[in-house]
Amino acid sequence: MEVNDTDVRRERCDPDRPAHPGVFLTREAGKSDHQPAGLSVDFPVSVVLPAGGTGERTGLRTPKQFCSLLGRPLISYTVQAFERVSWIQSVVVVVAEENMDLMTDVVQRFRHTKVRAVPGGSTRHRSIWNGVLALGEGEGEGAVVIVHDAVRPFVDEDLLYKIATAAKEHGAAGAIRPLVSTVIATTSEGYLDHSLERAKYRASEMPQGFTYDVISRAYQRCSESDFEFGTECLHLALQYCGTNAKLIQGPPTLWKVTYKRDLAAAESIIKDALSRSACVITGGSASGAALAGALREAVGALGTELEVVPDLRGENARCLAKEGNFILVSVGPSRPSEVEALLTELEAANRALLHPLVVIWVHMSDSDELSVSGRAAAVMDLSSAAKLRNILLYGIQLHPSKDAERWERSVSRVAELTSVLIRDRSPALVGQLLQA
Repeated sequence: MEVNDTDVRRERCDPDRPAHPGVFLTREAGKSDHQPAGLSVDFPVSVVLPAGGTGERTGLRTPKQFCSLLGRPLISYTVQAFERVSWIQSVVVVVAEENMDLMTDVVQRFRHTKVRAVPGGSTRHRSIWNGVLALGEGEGEGAVVIVHDAVRPFVDEDLLYKIATAAKEHGAAGAIRPLVSTVIATTSEGYLDHSLERAKYRASEMPQGFTYDVISRAYQRCSESDFEFGTECLHLALQYCGTNAKLIQGPPTLWKVTYKRDLAAAESIIKDALSRSACVITGGSASGAALAGALREAVGALGTELEVVPDLRGENARCLAKEGNFILVSVGPSRPSEVEALLTELEAANRALLHPLVVIWVHMSDSDELSVSGRAAAVMDLSSAAKLRNILLYGIQLHPSKDAERWERSVSRVAELTSVLIRDRSPALVGQLLQA
């Protein structure tokens, strides 16, 4: 499924939209430059992701966990949220039998290294139990199992740490959120019976954590009715093991992709995260550095942080390994070879494996219209090859001016175009040379 850009922009303006989840995308699957410092555990931790649902409420033929967001299935984002955590050993994804090959393809294509796919059961609890069985007691003495929904991609390491350590100490732990609406009970005739005092109740969310002993005993002892109709793992731990779960307040980002509109909201959040930073390569020229400085201030006001470097050699090569996009500033005669060199370096760094990477070529020149046409053709040719590597190349033509007011307007226009291109990643503008 490709999410409609109009729906995405509408969701971006929604005041009820979940808070930003923080950095969750990484350069390579299973690796992150942004892990919270100092978090580690001294016991084995594994994850079970039930992903066997059909996604009926989305109204789509494709199960929502396999719907594509920016060219990558939703389940891959969720898996990566766990793979980037160094102290999590393995992730078992439980999928419907007919989707086993599809999940195997996702694992291979996006190079997930901690993942094993196993067939699910006919209900949620049967699938989770299959995942727990797949882990087996071999996970180690005192191991903790985290259960999470495959369609909740925005979970951070800090919360996972709190859940894992609380589960280790208490036997079970789960995330909760305040109730948004008042819960009422109705009569069989459809009238109000009574309402609950909202302040006394909480919504049970994911992730939930258990010691392996607790979760396995709970499933061994639970009834067929529990397997068939139950949904709450914490309840099973309490009812069949006497384990009272520690409840931990979770962030607003624990929301679940349930309806079709949620897919658009998720893509909007991902795009927002991907637009937070960019590296400006000035080529070492004074004019390029001046433009980069002005852009840093203007784009920063729009929510994107810019790092300015003269090139990508030596110490500056670190930019290739960091999350973010690239703005290449060229001054004077057109040099498409500079763009080709950058694209080659990005391909070698495998930066575009997990999400589309934006490269913007800003060319400063007073040249005539004919050479502008030539640059437009060059951008189009380069972009065609780059797009096959999941790199989106755009061009911006900037005419320098000694008039301060006109120069300021031009810089503001470049900043505006840059922010839009990085944020929206518009396929329609790929390969075009835009005028500033």
